[in-house]
Amino acid sequence: MKQSVLDLQQEVNQTLGADLLSSEIALDELTIEVSVEKALEAFTKLRDELGFEQLIDLCGVDYLDYGQANWETMKAVNSGFSRGVFDFAEDESDDEQQMERRFAVVYHLLSIEHNRRVRVKVFPSEAAMPIVDSVISIWNCANWFEREAFDMFGIIFKGHPDLRRILTDYGFVGHPLRKDFPLTGHVEMRYDAEKGRVVYEPVSIENRVNVPRVIRKKSSPQTV
Repeated sequence: MKQSVLDLQQEVNQTLGADLLSSEIALDELTIEVSVEKALEAFTKLRDELGFEQLIDLCGVDYLDYGQANWETMKAVNSGFSRGVFDFAEDESDDEQQMERRFAVVYHLLSIEHNRRVRVKVFPSEAAMPIVDSVISIWNCANWFEREAFDMFGIIFKGHPDLRRILTDYGFVGHPLRKDFPLTGHVEMRYDAEKGRVVYEPVSIENRVNVPRVIRKKSSPQTV
């Protein structure tokens, strides 16, 4: 483990103090977690006191069914994955769907002056409607990053000046990178020559179990 990363961890721990929920090093990279209530204050300290003047990336993460095999979808939500999902009992609770700490917003920060990086995680308090504060006031480049996370994961960034979809249509239903969003989607679009416009229709692709296959090359015939 690099000494520079250990030194960075110590500086971050001292600077953030009680605002820091966790701090760990893996593969010579420092990852910390701060609470959603103290996130803006922590980010301001990281920028002003530790020199992390640049936000490299911001993305959403869905931890639904995290750490479990891809095929064990009985514990995922009923529409999950479009991969061999079984029917649920009628009295199945919604605890799995509204699991705590389901969504996270991950920030990758860079200090050009000191040539070091840190990854910061913030978990919204509610999975039903994940909300975090916008960091545009700290790093203006977060504008489109936050719009992408809103579009793909449905994470609300409070204080964003123009929170609109950025990759899908404005009338798109759902959030494509959520793990309970079907792989085939909900609707499909085509151009209707008679109507002279694009129309949306229920998806016509039939969901099926996507079983992976192992393809091996045929062995070359032996020469005599």
